[in-house]
Formats: sequence, structure tokens, C-alpha cells
Amino acid sequence: MTDAPVSLVIHGHFYQPPREDPWTGEVPVEESAAPFHDWNERITDECYRPNVFGPVNTFELLSFNVGPTLLSWLESHHPDVYDGIRAADRATGRAIAQGYGHAILPLCNERDLRTHVRWGVADFEHRFGRRPEGMWLPETAVNEAVLEVLAEEGLRFTILAPHQIAEIRPRGSEHAWTEAGLAERTPTDRPLRWRHTGHDHLELDLVVYDGSMAHSLAFGAPTAGAIVDAAVGQAGEGGGLVCAATDGETFGHHHRGAEREVGEALTGEAQRRGVQVPRLVDLLDERPATHEARVRVSAWSCSHGVDRWWSHCGCRTGGEQGWDQTWREPLRNALDLLREWGVEVVDRRGPAVLHDAWAARDAYVDVLIGRRSYDDFADEHVLGDPHHARLLLEAQRHALLMYTSCGWFFNDLGGLETVQILRYAARAMDLYAELGESPPLDALLDVLARARSNDPDLGDGRQIWKTRVIRTRQ
Repeated sequence: MTDAPVSLVIHGHFYQPPREDPWTGEVPVEESAAPFHDWNERITDECYRPNVFGPVNTFELLSFNVGPTLLSWLESHHPDVYDGIRAADRATGRAIAQGYGHAILPLCNERDLRTHVRWGVADFEHRFGRRPEGMWLPETAVNEAVLEVLAEEGLRFTILAPHQIAEIRPRGSEHAWTEAGLAERTPTDRPLRWRHTGHDHLELDLVVYDGSMAHSLAFGAPTAGAIVDAAVGQAGEGGGLVCAATDGETFGHHHRGAEREVGEALTGEAQRRGVQVPRLVDLLDERPATHEARVRVSAWSCSHGVDRWWSHCGCRTGGEQGWDQTWREPLRNALDLLREWGVEVVDRRGPAVLHDAWAARDAYVDVLIGRRSYDDFADEHVLGDPHHARLLLEAQRHALLMYTSCGWFFNDLGGLETVQILRYAARAMDLYAELGESPPLDALLDVLARARSNDPDLGDGRQIWKTRVIRTRQ
């Protein structure tokens, strides 16, 4: 037994990028996932199914989020797993929402940032039947503007890594801010409070996870006993909250059998040690913040802010010695070019077919998730040709998906995930062309040509567009 209660929360971020062919809506064969058809199928077999149907349903024990694109795929392809995840939340209320398209939110323009948040909330409400109180930020990527939008959209908390806290001070004080790295100890035994600079009544709780525990879960595959030992040791005699956060795929995909260890840690082992396993949202009330905080532009998987998603910062996964990621910047520049061109099209064409084009884009998620029919949506939002309106909205949907973070995360321009986001860009341009517009293909390819694969056979972005993007067009 501990001297004071320890509250252990393990958050699992369950997510897969959208893998569907933008022209057919079906996931193509992914040879690297063999013997399975694709990576979604493989990871479902190794992770999602065992976590739902193992000795315990670990979704009843974890704090968790499941990406909207993954939930949509599970609903269609493995409805029993999908239903098991939702049933776990009905029983315990432990799920939180996620920004919809897994874009790096600090790199979004304000309108796209807000749409990703609104779509993530709407998707959560549809699938879990309640309003989310927390939201997982893709890659925990954050800046002050992201937190402002979360607060303005009615979210109550998010989860961050320790290094993402820039400054702290006691709540309600006028003391100078203390740099978090210089503080004697950044409080993690309870949430920190963030306040909106423009609206004092808007606040968010920041749950800061324990970095050493998170690292151990992600890379060390600890036993159930070691997990609880680490929590008790971290809390010390004062007890309090110990939170760890990691990819949910850690439990079964990255480490076989890890779902059984975390399940045992949060049931039998925790009970034997007198460790509590509460919901995060309950702790916000039971252990309110004593300090307020500011954040730095940062993410959990990049030590250079959010540079991993636009530059050759040195952060990568996989690849060979000597490979670089200088391709990241021209890739983002090319997609930004298309995005800004598309904004002009919406502003010019939207008023003829939609009452408010950007409000309609926010509401269009209800059609995507099946909460309402397109005809019903059109009755409220469309004033012109409903087909032209839908083409415009679908082009915008693909323009949002082309910023899926995985396109920059790995090691090469020719990788599976990077080619996928380029396919979304191509599909967006096809939809604009169907509207009679002339997409900026030549300009986009001129920028993409500045990006080069580390594989000489793949060439530059222009060549990859021709051989791996357009060749797959249906």
C-alpha cells in the first residue's frame, strides 16, 4: 500500500491514417503489411481486436482516443471491434476526441484548424453519443492559437508532454512566470491551468504526462508489476496523479502481449498496491490545478518544435544512413499553394451554391459520418446546384486530408504515407476540374520537383507524381 493515494492514468492514442484510394474509397493492397491485405487489417489483428476481446477490454481501463479515420474504417470492416470500443466508453466514459484529420494543428491556417476541431467533436458525438470533454491533439502538436480554439469550441482539457510546458506560476498570482525547465519541479501530480489571453473566462486544463513512464511503455515493454512500481515510485509519498501517454498500438502491435500486461497492471496489480485507476475527467474536479501554464510550439515526437512536418530537422523514423528529409519543405509548400488556390475558388464560387460556404464545410462532416443525408444537408445549406456544391465540399475534404501528418513523419518522399497525401491533392484537383476550374498543376509540380527522394530510382516529386500518384488514378 502507498502512503497516499496514487492515481494512475495510461492514455492510449489509437490511430491510423486514412488509407482509402481517393478515387475508389477502397484501401489498396499494401505489400509491406503482408501477409495481411493492408496495415489496418494487420494492426487490427495484432492490437485492436486483442485489446477489445482479451482477458479484459482494456478500453474500459485506459484513457483513450481513437482517430476518426480509424473508427470509420473499423465500423465498415470490423464492426465487432468498433462496437466493443464504443461499449467500453458507454460503461466507463473514458474516451476523448481527436482533431479530425491528424493534421499538425499549429501549421494549419485558422480556418482549417477550427474545422479539424469541429469535425473531431462532431465525429465523437456521433460515435460515442455524448459531448467530448477532452481532445487529443495530433502528435500533441500545440501552440497558444491551438489552445485558444479548443477553449472557444468548448473543450475542457488536453494532454501534453512535459517539454511542451514553457512557463508556470501559481494560479491567481501576479508573480512573474517561471520558465518550466528552470522550475524546481513542473507539477504533474495534478493538471495545469491554461487561460485564454483574449477571454479570461475561457480556460483549459493541461494534463502533463510523465515522460519516463511513457518512454518505458513505448520502448521497454514493462510487465504489469513494473508499470505499477513505476507509478508508485514516481508519485512518492505525496501520491497524486501519474499519467503516461503512448500510441495505443504499443499494446499488441509494437509489443506482442503488452495489452495483457497493461490490463493486469490496471486491474489486479493496481488493486493489490492500492493504486487508483480513475477517469481523467474526474481528476480535474478532484485535484484542481494549483498552477497556470503557457505552452511552447512543440509536439511529442519532434525535439525541434513542429519542424518534423515541414523541414529536415533530423527527426525521422526508418531510412538508411545518410538519408535526409529536405523534401519536406517543398512538399508542404506545394500543398500550401493548392490550398490557397482552393480558398480563392471557394470564396469565388461558394456564394452561388451555398448560403455560407465555410460554415457549410464545417457542417459537411455530418454527411461524411452518416449523421444526416446529403439531401437533408442541402436543404439547409445549398442555394444553387447541389451537385456543384458537393463537388466544392468534396474538394475541400480532400484538401484537408492532404495535410495528414504521416506524410511528413517518416523518412522519404516516396513512402506509402507521403504518396497517399499527394493522392488526396490529386483528387482535390480532379474535383475542382469537374467544376470547370483550372487547377494549378504545373505550378504545383514545379514546387514538387524541388523535393527529391533518397532513392535515386524514384527521382523527384514530379516523377513520383507521375509514377505513383497519377498512375493509380481510377
